[in-house]
Amino acid sequence: MRTQNAATGMAPATIVLAVVLVACGGGGAGDADGLSGSVSADGSSTVFPITAAMAEEFGIERGGSVRVPVGQSGTGGGFKRFCAGETDLSNASRPITDSERQLCAQNGVEFEEFRVAIDGLSVTVNPANDFVECLTVAELKRIWEPGSTVTTWRDVRPEWPAQEIKLYGPGTNSGTFDYFTEVVVGEARSSRPDYTASEDDNMLVQGVEGDRQSLGYFGYAYYIENESRLKLVGVDGGSGCVKPTPQTVQDGTYAPLSRPLFVYANRQAFARAEVQAFLRFYFENAAVLVPQVGYVALPPEQYEQNLARLTG
Repeated sequence: MRTQNAATGMAPATIVLAVVLVACGGGGAGDADGLSGSVSADGSSTVFPITAAMAEEFGIERGGSVRVPVGQSGTGGGFKRFCAGETDLSNASRPITDSERQLCAQNGVEFEEFRVAIDGLSVTVNPANDFVECLTVAELKRIWEPGSTVTTWRDVRPEWPAQEIKLYGPGTNSGTFDYFTEVVVGEARSSRPDYTASEDDNMLVQGVEGDRQSLGYFGYAYYIENESRLKLVGVDGGSGCVKPTPQTVQDGTYAPLSRPLFVYANRQAFARAEVQAFLRFYFENAAVLVPQVGYVALPPEQYEQNLARLTG
């Protein structure tokens, strides 16, 4: 849970260590109903903190009788494994694409899509940056679009210093990359290539923190987990400068960078008792755990609908 992580200084990716320890048999009083087995999940590094926290708490409740390893190969990488039938669940920071649907169909993988949270994709700079407080969507587009001629801050606004911008962003397997390029640049997967890319948001956080002229974007939970190490930039989508907060993400005023987050479940897999139990735990506890890892929970009725679809 995030309250525990905050006390220990754990970043989202380090949750996986706790998951492994619990899954291997630590803690808990055992599983009274004899449930055992494994639930495999991979995909989005943005959704990773949510599913990893769920796995941790589920492992504690079950006494380690069910293993829930959670990977973070990126939304695209996760769907490749999921549609090949290699994983039970796929974390995604964007909806599945037509080509991914076709791949699943070719391999006989039927699935259910579940919305689990809302993210406010966050634009950040180094804390030493004392001049960038807000960027318009048009400015972000000029910075990130293919063929961009923006190399210094002065190229963005003439009153800013002529210092080279160092860009950090998700790799091409990331759903965050797909979403950002679609709503900011205007075409999904359309981006300048000359930036430091990673599917691991923690690496992007470290890059922005370590470079005084940095500019990066990643999921809101990674900003929240590292507030003292980053400076959050407001985004003007046409109605004034807005920063992501639980309220602005929930009500949609942080536009256009508020977006839903998903978990996809293999229908054949969630017929298994351990997968069914994990997903039930996920949706029953999302309203509490989602905010604790730094995202915005959905309305209660959404989680109730998810639960109904497990047995519907």
